[in-house]
Amino acid sequence: MPRQRDVGAQRELLSGAVWQVLAGDGLPGLTVRAVAERAGCTTGLVMHAFPTKRALLLHARDLLHQRTAERADATEAAGGAPTTVLRDVLCHAATLTEEAADEARVWVGFLAAALADPELAARHRAHNRSFVTRVTRLVGACRPRWAHPRRERTAKRLIALVEGLTALTAADPATYPPPVHRDAIAAALRELEN
Repeated sequence: MPRQRDVGAQRELLSGAVWQVLAGDGLPGLTVRAVAERAGCTTGLVMHAFPTKRALLLHARDLLHQRTAERADATEAAGGAPTTVLRDVLCHAATLTEEAADEARVWVGFLAAALADPELAARHRAHNRSFVTRVTRLVGACRPRWAHPRRERTAKRLIALVEGLTALTAADPATYPPPVHRDAIAAALRELEN
């Protein structure tokens, strides 16, 4: 009788390998061979799950979105003062931990590839707009009297701040350590309170 494959376990193994390669070696290092070596499997198995480099990148971006959305959902579900919830969601998007530093490198690698690939760019826009919607809603909870356009402008400024720091940190973590992120977010939120 042929051995049954645990497709879910294989997908999880390959998913972790894709993430590790992109976080550790960047976009140039993301190859089917590198993923296979990291997963300890054949290139054929990788190609079965991810037939192209684009598929590897799309998977990494979707995984990043899933991870960050789950943290933001948990933060919102925990509740608290609206400004505290907004701050915590923004801090989860910042580069405050080693895990977040890996996420930053994955995000920057994906974004670099998306500049020349309409399908990757569309996926980036979809996930980014989801974050804009979330932060706009959270700004609205802090400032319920503000009209939607003002809430959205404020949300985009906050996201630009956090994602700009994240991109800079991916290449120069010594200049942009976690306290810089925390201070910048705190200063931006103080402006929101005025």
